[in-house]
Parts: sequence; C-alpha cells; structure tokens
Amino acid sequence: MLLWRSFTRVLPLSARELEGWRERASSIPDPELREQALASLRLKRFHSDGGCVYATGAPPGPERERLVRLIVAFQTISDYLDNLCDRSGSLDPEDFRGLHRAMTDAVDPHAPRHDYYEHHEQREDGGYLPALVATCQEAVADLPGYSAVAPDMLELVGLYCDLQVHKHVRVEEREPRLIAWHAAHRQPAADLEWWEFSAATGSTLGVFALFSAALDADVPPETVQQIRAAYFPWVGAVHILLDYLIDQDEDRHGGDLNFVAQYPSRERAERRIERLAGRALGEVERLPAARFHRLVIQGLVGMYLSDPKALRDPRHLRFAIRLTARTGWATSVLHAASRGYRLRAAH
Repeated sequence: MLLWRSFTRVLPLSARELEGWRERASSIPDPELREQALASLRLKRFHSDGGCVYATGAPPGPERERLVRLIVAFQTISDYLDNLCDRSGSLDPEDFRGLHRAMTDAVDPHAPRHDYYEHHEQREDGGYLPALVATCQEAVADLPGYSAVAPDMLELVGLYCDLQVHKHVRVEEREPRLIAWHAAHRQPAADLEWWEFSAATGSTLGVFALFSAALDADVPPETVQQIRAAYFPWVGAVHILLDYLIDQDEDRHGGDLNFVAQYPSRERAERRIERLAGRALGEVERLPAARFHRLVIQGLVGMYLSDPKALRDPRHLRFAIRLTARTGWATSVLHAASRGYRLRAAH
C-alpha cells in the first residue's frame, strides 16, 4: 500500500513541484548559480522524492499537496546549498553560514527576508532561493500543529546548518571543528563517535517527520519528543552513514570528508551501521504509526544499497544481504522497488 500510494499519488505531485523549480532555476541569471541549481535538481531529485514518503499518510487533496510542496522546497534548498558549498571554491565559514540562513528562515514563518548571498561571490539568482524560502514559510504557516513542533524543528535545522559550516571550511580545520562541536553536544549523542553525531545532524528526515506530525492540530507534546528522539540521532545517523558508505571511493578521489572513512576498518563500519540500524528500529517502535517509520528505515537500506555504485561493488552486495536480514524482509521488497524507481528516473 505504501509503495502503491507513493508511486501513484505522491511521486506525481513531487515531479510537478520539481519541474516547477527546474523551470525557475533555468532562468537564474548567474551561470554558476544556474548550473548548481539545475545540477542539484537533476542529480539529487531522489532526496525530494524519498522525503515525500512522509506525505503518503496525509489526506488526499490540498493537505497532501501542501506537504509535498513543503518537503520538495525544503529539500531543494538543502541540495542547492550543498552544491554551492561543495563546488564554489569558497572556504569562508561566514559564507556558508549566510547561505544556510535560508534553511532556518524556511522553517520560521515570521523570519524576515535576508541577503543569503552576502558573503558569496555569485549573487544574481533571480530570486530563486528567496522563492524557495517563501514557499516553505507559507506552507509551515498553514500546518495546524506547527507551533507544537517548531522549537524542535528549529533546533534540528540549526544543527544541520552548523554541520554544513564545519564540514566545508579548510581541510585542516574540519575535523577539529567537528570534534569540538560534538563535545559541546554530547548529551543527546553520548553513545556516538563525533563522525556519527555529525552524520545524524546531516539528515533532513527528522524535519520531514515533524512536518508530517504538524498536520495534526492536537499533536501531543510527547509524540513530538518521541519523533525527535527516534530520528535524532538514530534514524538520521543510519540515513547519512549509508549515503557516505557508498560514496567512499568518490569522496576519496575528490578529497571530500567522508564520515564512514573515519572507522578503523570497513568491517567495523558495517558492524556499527548494523548496530545503529537495530537501535533506530527499536526507537521507532515507540512511535505512533510505528510500522510506517520502520518502513522508512527499511526503505533507506533499500534505496542506498540499490545505487548503481553499490550494485557494482560485491562488498556492498554482501552487506546489503546482511543488513536486509537485520532489518526485515520488507527491505528486499523496497530494494527492488528502489531499483525500479532509479531506472524510471533515469529515463
């Protein structure tokens, strides 16, 4: 039912939103900003499509459309800014902080407009980034239970933005900054290494789960706290570590920081990801609609280990079999569905 609803009801809405932003991006005056915006939409669209699984439980009609619009716009900001930070050549933390102010503004319906490109070399985006921010602000303002999730939302987004600043500065500064940052936030992540904590902050899934919860005008405070505790750090860590796992060769060649490469061996990394996945599954069992959140974790395994980079590597295939056994039979179904989605998206 989840797959059927995703493919027939939600992904068409996501495709429509993404096409609208692609058209808007194609009109960006600055060629570098235009290139990065279009590249993020083309190469990372599965982030938005995957995030929209949180809209499958929304009532059909305006509420579902609004939630899809919000998820796509927010994820598009994230992917666009990630490209700018990775590809622009800037190493200025103030530049990264200014750009990512767009994300904290996006989840604050009362935030005033800011100049996100204040410290950036390229500036003329034709209103692309402000339009994404405004779309998010309008959507969150219409979520009936948003006031209940807003404090946790702002904290999670703030941590995400901090990560983007720390991991994009000069190479020799990255690890010391991230280690010190982790030390200052040990309370919610006492069982995590600094790179695992960093990975957990890099996931937007907790944000999407809170967006979805805010559809309920009477969402209980304890539900909000349960969602936050399950997604940060556990589900978030599994999400991003799987992403980094399959990107190790690519990051090594590009000189990029890779969190999975911090483990002393591949075997240790795989065992640890298995363990974190088990903890995440245990945490989501406490949530309302636990089955849905369990499927999200299984879907993460299926999606990332169906990446062509993973399918070409026998080590990834062996790990996929082990992790499927650990996370449940539905993972194999979602793995097959993810391969079908990738083939469809490629055409």
